[in-house]
Amino acid sequence: MMANKSSSEGFILIGVSDHPQLEIIFFTVILISYLMTLIGNSTIILLSRLDARLHTPMYFFLSNLSTLDLAFTTSSVPQMLVNLWGPEKTITYGGCVTQLYVFIWLGATEGTLLMVMAFDRYVAVCRPLHYTTIMNPRLCWLLAVLAWLGGLGNSVIQSTFTLQLPLCGHRRVDNFLCEVPAMIKMACGDTSLNEALLNGVCSFFTVVPLSVILVSYCYIAQAVLKIRSEEAWRKAFNTCFSHLVVVFLFYGSAIYGYLLPAKAGNQDQGKFITLFYSVVTPMVNPLIYTLRNKEVKGALRRLLGKVRKVG
Repeated sequence: MMANKSSSEGFILIGVSDHPQLEIIFFTVILISYLMTLIGNSTIILLSRLDARLHTPMYFFLSNLSTLDLAFTTSSVPQMLVNLWGPEKTITYGGCVTQLYVFIWLGATEGTLLMVMAFDRYVAVCRPLHYTTIMNPRLCWLLAVLAWLGGLGNSVIQSTFTLQLPLCGHRRVDNFLCEVPAMIKMACGDTSLNEALLNGVCSFFTVVPLSVILVSYCYIAQAVLKIRSEEAWRKAFNTCFSHLVVVFLFYGSAIYGYLLPAKAGNQDQGKFITLFYSVVTPMVNPLIYTLRNKEVKGALRRLLGKVRKVG
């Protein structure tokens, strides 16, 4: 088992320690990105709760996405920063196991949640007269809970199987964090079953959500082409475009990082892909939704106006 010797010694997260001149650069970039992630996603959560105009299914799911992104980055980034700043590159066995389970859980949940958000947009554009009836609070909560539980199930399967691999004393994780492909590369035994399981589970959690998203947007495109009002067309386009950009960023990096064979490809590329979907994507999500969304910008202006009056 993976716990044989490493349970007492922990692991070494290599990161970019083989290029020490890059560590301060990575530390600065990741720290700034993390702070922006905290500010951006916290702002969306705050606006969604405080502004009555944002008490809609769309912003309920967006608030879930922001909550998820906060937890997603916090599960890994602080440890990255500690290892990049100081000479110690270690993480305890318990910390590595926790990071593995939480990181996979939240990553799979985000993919499922993006599928739910696509369904919400489909109902809003294609069934506008029945939108409030279909997307009632009970269904919204049910879809959100299913997304979180589905991600947890994925994490339990992948992480538990990965932790059964024999390490034979190997402690060096060639990545910035404990995640499945990097852990499989450490194993000294036959990893074909784990690679097959990884590809199977990841394919399921990729193909099913992406298929639902693509079908939803095919129907949305048909409906949008029939809209004669330029203002309504522009509103539908802006809302859907923001979601599609987030889908492209998340699934593009996740597919590259997880669906390639576990022992193939350039490892440095794998590290940067891991950084992209664990640091960059959660940072840009609130920017994408804020910069292209008049409702969010309006809510932010109203909130700032109230703060000025109180001050």
